[in-house]
Amino acid sequence: MPTTPLSDAPDLCKLGVDDLRRHYSRGDLSPVDVAMAAIGRADAINPKFNAFTFIDHEGALIAAQESEGRWRAGAPLSPIDGVPTTIKDIVRIKGRSVRYGSLTSDPEPYAEDAPSVANLRAAGAVIIGQTTTPEFGWKAVTDSAFSGITRNPWNPDMTPGGSSGGAAVAAAVGAGVLHVGTDGGGSIRVPCAFTGLSGIKPTFGRVPAYPASPFGTVAHIGPMTRRVADSAHMLQAMAGRNILDWAQGPGDLGSLADVEVSFKGLRIGVWATPPCGYVHPEVAEALSASVKALAALGAHLEPIDLPFADVITDVFEKHWYCGAAARVASVPAERRHLIEAALLETAAKGAAVSAPELIAAQLKRGEFGTAMDQLLAKYDLVIAPGTAIPAFEVCKLAPDEAKLSEWYLWAGFTFPINLSTQPAAVVPNGQTKGGLPISLQIIGARGADAKVLGAAAAYEAAFPDYFI
Repeated sequence: MPTTPLSDAPDLCKLGVDDLRRHYSRGDLSPVDVAMAAIGRADAINPKFNAFTFIDHEGALIAAQESEGRWRAGAPLSPIDGVPTTIKDIVRIKGRSVRYGSLTSDPEPYAEDAPSVANLRAAGAVIIGQTTTPEFGWKAVTDSAFSGITRNPWNPDMTPGGSSGGAAVAAAVGAGVLHVGTDGGGSIRVPCAFTGLSGIKPTFGRVPAYPASPFGTVAHIGPMTRRVADSAHMLQAMAGRNILDWAQGPGDLGSLADVEVSFKGLRIGVWATPPCGYVHPEVAEALSASVKALAALGAHLEPIDLPFADVITDVFEKHWYCGAAARVASVPAERRHLIEAALLETAAKGAAVSAPELIAAQLKRGEFGTAMDQLLAKYDLVIAPGTAIPAFEVCKLAPDEAKLSEWYLWAGFTFPINLSTQPAAVVPNGQTKGGLPISLQIIGARGADAKVLGAAAAYEAAFPDYFI
């Protein structure tokens, strides 16, 4: 087996949800042992990779002991009862401060869990700590003045991506099984792509969010894991209606029950050209290889163009800039000098957007969303690279050779799907010649999260050596 970030992890840290559930039910493993192994792994890797802002030794042990009692009584709360879990340090946890990667954040602990965390806790997840994020999750790499530089375990000189970079590192090295990420332009999918993971940005509203993100309805919450089945179990636990999240709406998004997907006969659109930036040659080669492999499995694949490709980057910019302006405006004026300069510049661009310009962008977003719904009514799935480029050096917004001024200009395969709010999963899809992960993105119709996960699982079954 090739060396991976998981290679030197203790065996207990390599087990997934279904493995742990079997062991717990037989009584030959305890959630306490597994939690202690995960915490030990977190302690061991954090000085080098900086994945955690807080490791909860005491709280995790208490939760694991409670889980052990339930398994002994034959009454687990769910399949993820007793499974080590991390929460991105941008999502509220009862009894903990949430620092948002910012020197301006309030250190006071929160009185209640965010709905997604409450759902995981109700399912018996053992929360072992909080993971790093850039300031307010504003960019697709992970470094901040508050928590420092988070590094890619495949190569510490490289970024793990962001903004859920700490979660990605924790997952890749085995410091926990289930990891909560957020995704406003690719912040689940980018770090999963850069670190060889599986993850999904669910249909908007599938997972409740409270309080609402200043970045609005482009922001999603979802799972990051090493294996697709773990993401499916985690999403099942996280999902649900919560009246605190008005933006969820009252509608039914459909079942998350397992869907077994065969590629034979599926009609798949192949999206190979992002609306901005460029595609790294090795990423393009990996997509071409995937097309050939899926065709050999019986799928019918056709190249497609992204609807509104000529304007969609500008539409995203208006949404993202204005969200950044709103987030910065929420910080007391006397503390704003502590905010990262590049974020202040982004916020200033948002403050300069006029109300008519923002409304026009929102209307154009609606047209794009309609076109994407129509596209996914025509095709069973759409595939694309997870990211157009592999990981690059830390402390940069883009690789030097790209000559791109903004992070989202290399994230053109991710941010459009935030605007359309459709489910999009990423799976590992090989490596560059330099040994950095490459990924494949699988996009489905709104509400078709189970189908997307089923297709991702089928891809994992067909190409297991890509997964760690």
